[in-house]
Amino acid sequence: MTSLGTLVRLRAVHRRLQSLIEPLDDEAYRSQFHPDLSPLGWHLGHCTFIENYWLHERIQGDDRRTASLHDYYFPQFSPKPERGRKLPPKERLLAQVEHDSDENVLLLSGTAGTLRHDPLLENEYIEHFLIQHHGLHVETMLMALTQRALARHRGDFLAGRRLAARAPVSALRHLARGEYVVGGEAPAAFDNELPAGRVQLAAFRIARNPVTNAQYLAFIEAGGYGDARFWSDEGWQWRGARGVESPDHWRQDARGWWYGIGVDGPQDLDPDAPVMGLSHFEASAFAAWAGARLPHEHEWEVACRLNLLEGTGHVWEWCANTFFPYEGFTPFPYDEYSERWFDSRHYSLRGGSLYTRRDLRRASFRNFYEADKRHIFAGLRLAF
Repeated sequence: MTSLGTLVRLRAVHRRLQSLIEPLDDEAYRSQFHPDLSPLGWHLGHCTFIENYWLHERIQGDDRRTASLHDYYFPQFSPKPERGRKLPPKERLLAQVEHDSDENVLLLSGTAGTLRHDPLLENEYIEHFLIQHHGLHVETMLMALTQRALARHRGDFLAGRRLAARAPVSALRHLARGEYVVGGEAPAAFDNELPAGRVQLAAFRIARNPVTNAQYLAFIEAGGYGDARFWSDEGWQWRGARGVESPDHWRQDARGWWYGIGVDGPQDLDPDAPVMGLSHFEASAFAAWAGARLPHEHEWEVACRLNLLEGTGHVWEWCANTFFPYEGFTPFPYDEYSERWFDSRHYSLRGGSLYTRRDLRRASFRNFYEADKRHIFAGLRLAF
């Protein structure tokens, strides 16, 4: 039987998923607002499908709820551009989601039947997995809503204050060369956080805070986007092909003042808030311009564990290294969850954004995206 606290967390993420769908009209419910993002309605249906798949099909051996939906809700079988038109009507999906979510909570609580014994239920592993899986989709839905706001913006906003550039100066934390522990702990950790182990790190320095909007503006005004010296060959080619000259969420008003666009539309940029909407290419270029580098994810994790970092959980922070398996990695609960992304093209990110749920905000959590992705809520922290 699942503990009350875990059930409360599961219900909370159920409600959050539904709340993002309820106010949408049919067009917004079905639209794909970015080539890398699914329609909002698909995310809701997918989360309920995944919950039913693990609790009913995998654990109970009952596929009546899921068998006909494999080709639609398993991402590898369903091209993103086709997902919107195949969605059921919004009200029907919401009703089905509410029904299934209620039944699943009752099943886990032990008040509506008994789940078969299964290793997935040990220490509430599958419950933790589902809560975090759903939480990741909540954040992805907020990315889609931000892209919707960008597409709908008419460009008539006037910033209330002018963002002024500042030098990229931050207090530094010093860590000595040595052996440190990295990695997560069961049952909450995903397979890519395991097993925990010891790593050797050279001495390094890391900024106490992430790079801010004002500091990033200094890079723009210094011509950083137009100076190939700061960019990798691949990054320079990408920048030229895309014509990128500012973070994804930034715009300029009629006076040339910068402002940002978020889920709720245009807003002034807080000079002290972490910059976000950056690709790995942009983050690396800024670091090179500042005479610094991006941290390796192990450096970031060690500094975080030692409580040396501030501003964590405000923006995802790009790391220097590509996503890789730890020594002794074992895929769980299925091979493709992490293993398919160990491809030398995805880079690790750490920390979490303002939209990341608390269940995912831990020092060992590893996010990962390809270097050109900038619709995510990502920025950077400098290391030396």
